[in-house]
Amino acid sequence: MQVAQIGIIGSAGRMGQAIAAVLEASNAHTCAGGVDHAGDVAALAKASDALVDFSAPGALAGNLAAAREAGVPILIGTTGLDDSHQSALDEAAKAIPVLQTGNTSLGVTLLAHLVEDAASRLGPEWDIEIVEMHHRMKVDAPSGTALLLGEAAAKGRGIDLASNMESGRHGHTGKRAEGAIGFAALRGGTVAGEHMVYLAGEKERLTLTHLAEDRSIFAQGAVKGASWLIGKAPGRYSMKDVLGLA
Repeated sequence: MQVAQIGIIGSAGRMGQAIAAVLEASNAHTCAGGVDHAGDVAALAKASDALVDFSAPGALAGNLAAAREAGVPILIGTTGLDDSHQSALDEAAKAIPVLQTGNTSLGVTLLAHLVEDAASRLGPEWDIEIVEMHHRMKVDAPSGTALLLGEAAAKGRGIDLASNMESGRHGHTGKRAEGAIGFAALRGGTVAGEHMVYLAGEKERLTLTHLAEDRSIFAQGAVKGASWLIGKAPGRYSMKDVLGLA
């Protein structure tokens, strides 16, 4: 069996270090190297069978360009992306396999599948609220995972999340909008990640929860996703594809 060479973009960050640890302990994968900030992404791409990117939104364009030039697949785990970043991902996916996700956990991937199914079956009369908590150092909110779960709920209902999202409630907000998908973000301590999706109906409530006990679960999922991309045709992929749920 050929050992896959995985390159890490954002290697100095928490996720980059966790991915390096997973690769060090693996028999099927090895680390092709890592870069951070002003590192030579192009050289890393040429030395890799696949790249994982957990850097920053501002670095995305350059990272995609390096992956395209080297002809290697790339998994994007960077959060806080906007519409322009999504357009850049679409363009890159014409040439190489691109997997972009707000969360690389296999458990969260399955949770999103369940949320979509529940939202579809229960209907708009059930209110949906998504609550997430992360460590005090996290800089974006709602988390990429919370947005991923919100997109799953919106897809299940056949609606657009951006037009039905309620976040950051404060003061006299009035009653809850019918069909809205609500978000609440908590920050504190060293929490790796907690996500709860509440579906609240008349006199009953369903709660779907994922608790991350260690950041290594995201690193393991990132490595699995990146290695799965090797040999795939150009296109946009998700962690649902990795689990065969797409």
